[in-house]
Amino acid sequence: MILHLVTDRRRLTPAADEEARARCVIEQAGFALSAGIDVIQVREHDLDTRRLASVTAAIVLLTRGSRTRVVVNDRLDVALAARADGVHLRSTSFDAVHVRACTRPGFLIGRSVRTPNQAAEAGPVDYLLAGTAYATQSKPEMQVFLGASGLEEIAKSTAVPVLAVGGVDVDRTGELARASISGVAAIGAWMSNEGTCRAIPLNDRAAAFRAAFEAANMGGHIPPVR
Repeated sequence: MILHLVTDRRRLTPAADEEARARCVIEQAGFALSAGIDVIQVREHDLDTRRLASVTAAIVLLTRGSRTRVVVNDRLDVALAARADGVHLRSTSFDAVHVRACTRPGFLIGRSVRTPNQAAEAGPVDYLLAGTAYATQSKPEMQVFLGASGLEEIAKSTAVPVLAVGGVDVDRTGELARASISGVAAIGAWMSNEGTCRAIPLNDRAAAFRAAFEAANMGGHIPPVR
């Protein structure tokens, strides 16, 4: 199972001070690293280039030598400048083939998709985020969500791993696994609901996701410990 954390410093801390927000995001990245989260996506659209590059570089430095990879949402320039592991393209962004042409081997490319056609035409990507899967605080204005059936259609239209994003939680992991989804991406699932910095240890949450996913893939049966 692939676990993908998407940052949102405004939700992560009520602090208005950008230095405090940056510290909180970096603290969250440290917890993600400890929990073995596979990918941290730095998604801070409103940050200027300099601050975004600074936060990204700090997270990259923190994760070096680990299994956790860092990608930057839609800002290829920042991803390259901060020596991140990849870039995550929006559904309306430029073609992945152009990214492949100007990046090193092994550079991760992800893309957000909403339909099977978008998935099939995503180009040379390493993974896809499909959403919005379920109702979520991040997309309150949406009326139509993919649900398990919509996610399954997308997963069947591509050979690369598809991760569900939007309103995912441990209780839904079973149906996602049965819909051929390879993992989950989330914002709120990786933080507390309160506190001046809502970054929290993530070992238990990551373990719960993995256990639910494994149980679903085994038909709900977990062999007894011998």
